[in-house]
Amino acid sequence: MTLVLLMADGARPDTLGAAIDAGHLPALARLRDEGSSHVVTTVFPSVTGPAYLPFLTGRHPGEAGVPGIRWWDRSGAAVRTPGRARSYVGIDAMRADRDLAPEHATLFEVADRPLAALSPFNRGLTRAQRLDGSAGFWLRLAWHHFRGDLPGWLRLEREFAARFAERVRRERPDIAFLALPGIDKCSHPLGHTHPAVMDAMRVVDETIATLQTDAARVGRSDALEIWVISDHGHAPVDHHDDLADVLRAWGLGVRAHPWLLAGGDDVAVMVGGNGMAHLYAELHRRERPWWDALAPRWESVVDALLARPAIDLVVLPLDPTRCEVRAPARGRAEVRRTADGRYHYTPITGDPLGLAATLGTPARGLDAEEAHEATLASAYPDALVQLVTLAGADRAGDVIVSAAPHWDLRARYEPTPHRSSHGALHREHMLVPLLLSRPAVGTPRRTVDVYPSALRRLGRPLPDGLPGRAFR
Repeated sequence: MTLVLLMADGARPDTLGAAIDAGHLPALARLRDEGSSHVVTTVFPSVTGPAYLPFLTGRHPGEAGVPGIRWWDRSGAAVRTPGRARSYVGIDAMRADRDLAPEHATLFEVADRPLAALSPFNRGLTRAQRLDGSAGFWLRLAWHHFRGDLPGWLRLEREFAARFAERVRRERPDIAFLALPGIDKCSHPLGHTHPAVMDAMRVVDETIATLQTDAARVGRSDALEIWVISDHGHAPVDHHDDLADVLRAWGLGVRAHPWLLAGGDDVAVMVGGNGMAHLYAELHRRERPWWDALAPRWESVVDALLARPAIDLVVLPLDPTRCEVRAPARGRAEVRRTADGRYHYTPITGDPLGLAATLGTPARGLDAEEAHEATLASAYPDALVQLVTLAGADRAGDVIVSAAPHWDLRARYEPTPHRSSHGALHREHMLVPLLLSRPAVGTPRRTVDVYPSALRRLGRPLPDGLPGRAFR
């Protein structure tokens, strides 16, 4: 049996569904009609790289040791370079596997015969099991990425997708993972409805068609299962508010990519997506300070951030199981997870997540499935689980910011101007499609459900403590 996971990076469920309904993606239409189609929630931050970790490790990004596509290593234990910061957009991508928490096995480590291409995390793969292990490939990738050459990028994707399908046909791996970032690449500079995005979706469709045709030719259709997944959505961006420059203008010493070796030690600004940011305060501290220790100095900074139109939510970690969330004009509330695994939302001065009417007053504790159901129709799907999980992670920021719709938090140093973005907690970024070539047995809810479902499909035992639930 071969299980193929195709990552349609950046695909929105409505955009993908509309293209299928219009007849533009026949292989995906067949996949949906013969199997099942679902809308599930991704993780916060909803960013390429960290948002792959639910599929590959079964864990939320912070739990897996990678809280964002950029993060500051306060302790200096993981990042030993003078800048003490990670950015997986560049050379640090080579260190991603080392940053993963060692106690959580990747899907590649569990499988007997894995195969992967264009995955940001590769722990458990041999060089021969990676299609993208050569220096030549990465030079070509960088050439197209940094020039903003979208046609060249899609040609490269088609080439690799064809090689991937040929390897699947020839080697019959038990797990085969292929990431196709073209939808995301085209959406950022052009918007998620641009015709170029349709061309990127056709790469996904053509790959499925090739895999199915190859399997049918050798009588292996029943031995091939294909799951099409996405890591985040996309939403239009009309305004950019460069968070690092804002804090510098307020007189703070700021470190931010690409300038990490100088700028001061007040705060490190780690933007991802570009719809969210981790802020690490008082960089001289080697141990993480919780908000109560920072509030005397930083309360006024948070108030000033909330006064900016670019800011939708500010999250303040209180301890590993509690955080405070604030929203402009909507007040403050606390989110906490109790020892019995139940999530509580307690308004303090208001209702920043807009959940009080749904949850009732006083709000009862909800288990993870109930918390998902209670927030799914809101502006912040799965907010309770995502906020407390990220805020409590060891490597997360001391202040976490989620951008307002139509805004992002980085104005410079991108290869192309962003007209669409992701990373935030709002629903356009958090809802993603999941298409299965065979009907689900259970109900898929979150992207963390994919990992235990894949293990079950492979006949492997499920580790204790997984946050997801198998749908196969």
